[in-house]
Amino acid sequence: MEQKPNIKIIVATHKQYRMPTEDIYLPLQVGAEGKTDKDGKPLDFGFAKDNTGDNISDKNWCFGTQTALYWAWKNLDADYIGLVHYRRYFLSRKVKKNEDMYDCILTGEQLIPLLKEYKVIVPKKRNYYIETIYSHYSHTLNGGKEQLDLAREIIAKKTPEYLNDFDDFMKKKSAHMFNMMIMDKKLFDSYCSWLFTVLFELFARFDTTGMNDFDRRYAGRVSELLFNVWLNRQMETGAIKPAEIKEMPYTENVNMKKKVVGFVCAKLFHKKYGASF
Repeated sequence: MEQKPNIKIIVATHKQYRMPTEDIYLPLQVGAEGKTDKDGKPLDFGFAKDNTGDNISDKNWCFGTQTALYWAWKNLDADYIGLVHYRRYFLSRKVKKNEDMYDCILTGEQLIPLLKEYKVIVPKKRNYYIETIYSHYSHTLNGGKEQLDLAREIIAKKTPEYLNDFDDFMKKKSAHMFNMMIMDKKLFDSYCSWLFTVLFELFARFDTTGMNDFDRRYAGRVSELLFNVWLNRQMETGAIKPAEIKEMPYTENVNMKKKVVGFVCAKLFHKKYGASF
């Protein structure tokens, strides 16, 4: 009988929340370092924590869910590794009205055949329609333009083979967002090695003085875009063929009215986002 692959999909969370029960999902408390409860004891949700082993938990204020990605990269031994969020999961199908979302979350039984056919599982692209990735990020986030320009400078210096992919992607109007993916360990290692080379340099050089907590989490947001740059590069080199990328539906609990208003205000009146929607 064929042995099942060892699959671990990190569920990044900063709060107590309902979790999938399948063993392919591993809830991980992010930003655990230094967090305490009302009694002054280490904050504990009963999940694994990102401040164990080799970790960057103390940088969660800037890296966001990417402290979970780093933890998985350095501490997990699995055939396939993925990242989702406590509010966002890959779905086997769209959730019907009044249906429990957790009944639609991708299961191991559904995932295994996909992994035999595809090298990377990603969320369906988000389209921005009226502006490019670069202009959208620059319009909506404080320091956004400076962050992307600095990331480009770092890539040109440290990994110049990615520079054309960065420039090409920034001109596009759609992207795989939310730092969600599932891939085999070899590709996962390749991605993380490149990503954190760029992010650590960005973290060292970008000044967050005077920024609020939302704006200071820029490294996590920049990494959403850099994943697309890395993926484009893999297709350019032939390491991953376009037909080997599977786009999946995903849960998205957002206030669409606020999202649209925020998008329009940023585009027309240059009002920056101040929170996630």
